Amino acid sequence: METGESPHKQMLADFLNDVWTDGKVDVVDQYLADSYTIHNDPGDPWDGQTLSIEGFKNRLVQSRAMAPDQIFHVKKMVEEGNEIVVAWTWSGTHLGDIPGIPATGRKIAMTGLTIYDFEGDRLSGHWQVADRLSVFQQLTQGPPA
Repeated sequence: METGESPHKQMLADFLNDVWTDGKVDVVDQYLADSYTIHNDPGDPWDGQTLSIEGFKNRLVQSRAMAPDQIFHVKKMVEEGNEIVVAWTWSGTHLGDIPGIPATGRKIAMTGLTIYDFEGDRLSGHWQVADRLSVFQQLTQGPPA
């Protein structure tokens, strides 16, 4: 994914790769402001919360546990002021239990849009819509893939 000339776009692409795809907990503080607000993210247990850097690291570890091999693919970024909209696809293997669904070993995928907020050169929050229903359907319908 080419991010263009914007330093914010490049930093966000690096964040998605280093933190969410590679799970590098030790680099989170390089990307985040002192607090990070999840303004809207239906289905995320942290929806509506403001997290410290340590709280975000905890969220990262817990969120990646269900699919530790997850990969985010950035499809498009649009920047306006202190915000960047990212259209993305996500895929992984369901290797960890989630509430009500034990690990299945199935390959799963979803799409989403996230609006990231910047405070200076650091991420300070997001507003997100993700197709979690399709993940539920992939995990609960039909024989294992």
